[in-house]
Amino acid sequence: MYRPPYGNLNFVHQGASFPDEILNGSLPKKDSRSGGWIAIGALIALTVLCLFAGGSKILHLLFPAASLLVGIYLYYRDPVLYQGFTWWIWFLVAFIRRLADYRSGFTESSPMLLAPYLVSFISILTVVKRINRTEEDGTTVFLLPLLATVYGLLIGCIMKNPFLAFRGFLDWAAPICFGFHLLVNWRIYPQYRQNCQRVFLWGTLVMSIYGIIQFLELPEWDVLWLKETGMASASGSAEEGGVRIWSTMHSAEPFAAVMAGALLILLSSANILGIPVSIVGYVAILVCRVRSGWIGWAAGLLSFFAILNVKSQFRLIITALILVLTVTPLLMMDEFSDKVFTRLDTLTDVQNDDSASGRQEAFQTSIGKALTNVIGDGLERDSMDNSILAMLFYLGWIGTVPFLYGLGTLLIKMVAIVPDRRDVFSVVARGVVMSAIVRFPVNGPHLGPSGTLLWSFLAFSIAADRYRSEQYLLAQDHHLSLMEIDLENESELE
Repeated sequence: MYRPPYGNLNFVHQGASFPDEILNGSLPKKDSRSGGWIAIGALIALTVLCLFAGGSKILHLLFPAASLLVGIYLYYRDPVLYQGFTWWIWFLVAFIRRLADYRSGFTESSPMLLAPYLVSFISILTVVKRINRTEEDGTTVFLLPLLATVYGLLIGCIMKNPFLAFRGFLDWAAPICFGFHLLVNWRIYPQYRQNCQRVFLWGTLVMSIYGIIQFLELPEWDVLWLKETGMASASGSAEEGGVRIWSTMHSAEPFAAVMAGALLILLSSANILGIPVSIVGYVAILVCRVRSGWIGWAAGLLSFFAILNVKSQFRLIITALILVLTVTPLLMMDEFSDKVFTRLDTLTDVQNDDSASGRQEAFQTSIGKALTNVIGDGLERDSMDNSILAMLFYLGWIGTVPFLYGLGTLLIKMVAIVPDRRDVFSVVARGVVMSAIVRFPVNGPHLGPSGTLLWSFLAFSIAADRYRSEQYLLAQDHHLSLMEIDLENESELE
């Protein structure tokens, strides 16, 4: 007679304890997965060909168009690979743009940088398809921030340049749509989790190694980019060890934000490469010298450490000791020590911190006008450090209130969830969200790659809980069905 595994209801951690036919999700077939990799391989081949065969100039237009086509194909044929592809486009597009500029001359406003926004924004199709089922999907509160950005777009089109308004709209809306898409597809959460851990493992390795190389000796294409964009004041001089590295991304702050989230995600990975990659990652985020990234990482870690079970806490402490023992000697090298420790000192010397003083002065100058801005000025490319000020200026009170209400409701929902401590990824997801939230006063954690982290991991936190609950109910139904079969068999024998 069948006996249910009452002592081992570890459905989420195992990912698939029951046959596919009792799951309410579906996975791509092998031919779909092969087709996805062929499409990605074709994009890589096209990019390399253009870069080294004299087509770098046209690549500025060709790359975002080709990325969009590949993204659409993956969206319909392989949602898991679509997620991974989106992350990699965020990681690498700025680097590819700099190579293209180096090969063909600097392009002032490169459309290539639209690629990750367009690929992420493909998920608006999910919003449209599920708009009438948001209550069933648990995604209603996602619509409030999205509607607020639509309002900002309309005001921007009326009061400003429509193109700039749409560009700003993509910056705000694409991450929200992507998070909405991930939450709607909660039934394949285990596959999303596995793919995300793998992507951030290799992504961290690539970005960290390139960032350290950048710090030690800045490549010529990065020197060109610093000179042409006038970013030297923010990123530092091109001399050896003079830059705040930005690796393969567009600037130092997005890189630090992504690395802070990535290093937290690696804590949930059981891959043997997790610790070596983390060592390189911590060196990179430290030599990046973006304090908001350091603070975000620390806040994220503290937010979930107490939630972990004792075994996971012990493993995390051992991991931390290993990292300290390996990273500290590296930082004591002359190439790193002066820059890193000088920057660390500013964390406790706020009064003599010109950056913090400048932000505080700008806030005091602008807050009065922002608080009286009811309608808003409309969306454009965000250039403000303080996210709350940016919302009030761009969205006005009319857009800011629903945006913050939706975000706040999702945060409360995430915190209210009793996490499954066996699923470390879902616990760490909370930390990734909190690492973004604490940066609201100093930059825009709801925009671009940082915003994609924020909204995606909000979605993962809720999706994990919903998947776990559904698996438990399915297990109970499966058990009852087998009991009924056993009873029928016993009655027939009698």
